[in-house]
Amino acid sequence: MKKPVVFRDLGHMDYKACWDLQETYFNAAVQQKLDNRNKTPEEQVVTTDHLFFVEHPHVYTLGKSGDMANLLLDDEALAKVDARFYAINRGGDITYHGPGQIVGYPIFDLDHFFSDIHKYLRYLEEAIILTLADYSIQAGRIEGLTGVWLDESNPAKARKIAALGVKCSRWVTMHGFAFNVNADLSYFKNIIPCGITDKAVTSMHLELGRTLDMDEVKSRLQNHIAEVFDIAWTT
Repeated sequence: MKKPVVFRDLGHMDYKACWDLQETYFNAAVQQKLDNRNKTPEEQVVTTDHLFFVEHPHVYTLGKSGDMANLLLDDEALAKVDARFYAINRGGDITYHGPGQIVGYPIFDLDHFFSDIHKYLRYLEEAIILTLADYSIQAGRIEGLTGVWLDESNPAKARKIAALGVKCSRWVTMHGFAFNVNADLSYFKNIIPCGITDKAVTSMHLELGRTLDMDEVKSRLQNHIAEVFDIAWTT
């Protein structure tokens, strides 16, 4: 049976407001699982899974294991490029979010899917790889480096097109992925993306030489996430 997941496209939304929204659903799911421990199987309430798509204004976020030195701007310089900065509670190092980028936030109870965080990350990557294939862009993975890459087998040409960073507690996830579609890559020059100094970053519009229809790419990505995770979308 396909797993029901509530999908919402939040459009353009401030990062902090979206982080707070994630926390609301994440904390509710974790608390429900804790409450269920004291209930009979008949009394237990099944948690609800969610997926949000969103585009953020220019923002840099630093994961809990990240190095502040990988942000190359001070507060004054951040203001000049109209960007915000947040140290947040996901894994990974520093990354950028902005217009032209599909950011996906699955609030999934992995007990509904599989209790394996590495498999979860690989499935998210796979959905993005399949979406890129729809546009004749061949993508893959690099051993030891989370994310989706082009020319992954050529160290001199390898470039990242999607970054992942998640939090998981009681097998409930939050945060997720950032997929460059029509992204302004000049903002990546202000950081050492994910703390990786020898790899470039790219975006679909640069690879194809044209601007992409964001709604079309979102639709294809949503379909591939459903395919990979065996999901039935609900509202």
